[in-house]
Amino acid sequence: MTAKSYELGVAGVPLAWVGPMKVMAGGAEGAVLFEGKVPLATYESPLWPSVERGARATGRAGGIVAVCEGACMTRSVILEATDAAGAAALARFVEGAQEQLAAVTAGTSRFARLREVRCETVGRLVFARFSLETGDASGHNMATKAAEAMLNWILERRRDAAYGSISGNLCCDKKVSAVNGLLGRGKRVVAEAVLGRELVARFLKTTPERLERLCWEKNWVGSTLAGSLRSANAHAANMLLAFYLATGQDAANIVEGSQCFTLAETTAAGDLRFSCTLPNLIVGTTGNGKDLPFVQENLARLGCAEAGREPGENARKLACICAATVLCGELSLLAAEANPGELMQTHVRMERGTGTAKG
Repeated sequence: MTAKSYELGVAGVPLAWVGPMKVMAGGAEGAVLFEGKVPLATYESPLWPSVERGARATGRAGGIVAVCEGACMTRSVILEATDAAGAAALARFVEGAQEQLAAVTAGTSRFARLREVRCETVGRLVFARFSLETGDASGHNMATKAAEAMLNWILERRRDAAYGSISGNLCCDKKVSAVNGLLGRGKRVVAEAVLGRELVARFLKTTPERLERLCWEKNWVGSTLAGSLRSANAHAANMLLAFYLATGQDAANIVEGSQCFTLAETTAAGDLRFSCTLPNLIVGTTGNGKDLPFVQENLARLGCAEAGREPGENARKLACICAATVLCGELSLLAAEANPGELMQTHVRMERGTGTAKG
């Protein structure tokens, strides 16, 4: 079936620009990475004023510092050996051929760069996990194309090996796992803000101590009771999905993206230190979905479609803005849950009142 045979339509998800938000570049004191409103596409209209409250509070506190610690896309393949001993030998060969595999990867794209090769064996099966830099693209297709070329290169040189699959789930794409947080997939971003006690009281109607306690009880103890895997947050997926839909991302990547760690701490001075760590943030500014007019307009307004930048710079900026948006939503929801009745009153007022929500 070709694309032309599909009946195409338009899914009109409500979108609002919320903020303004101020994001500072980590490691460069005083450097403003972004200042403005961010687009959120969602049917959950209370999300807009909630994120906006977090943006106002952090903006008054001087902004959110965002640190992008890494960027990669992964693809794993399956190779079949004749027996367990053969699998061990094949894994050693693959991991020892990283320089040659890097050359193969470079021949598949102007931007793909092989960063790491890791193998796991199960019986006579070899799972090879390739980690690549992919410029400003999220890199799903780029990584698959490179992985196919590397797989073929290996099979040509190892006649004792056989093709298993182009995707072996060790990647691990759009599934909850530990491997992505441990080894990296997408951008690893930490967003942090420090809010004075007076700001917490004025904008969030609570105290740093109350937020710290609630964050521990809900995000960490509650998530542990639920059996959450590498995840301790209030509702990071809400902001991720809304941001992904507004900026042309593969929305299914919120599965691993929402493995977010939210921390709230009271400082020695009595202020609130609040942070969100997102180890698997998969976003890009070029590639599939980015050619839609509204996406191009939104990326340009965010300053993430600038020509002449180093490959990957636009995507890293977008990831930092995304992480800051998650922080604003996390902060605001925890504040609402710290105040009895506030959360439900907001939903009733916005979703069951007039039936019309305004951002």
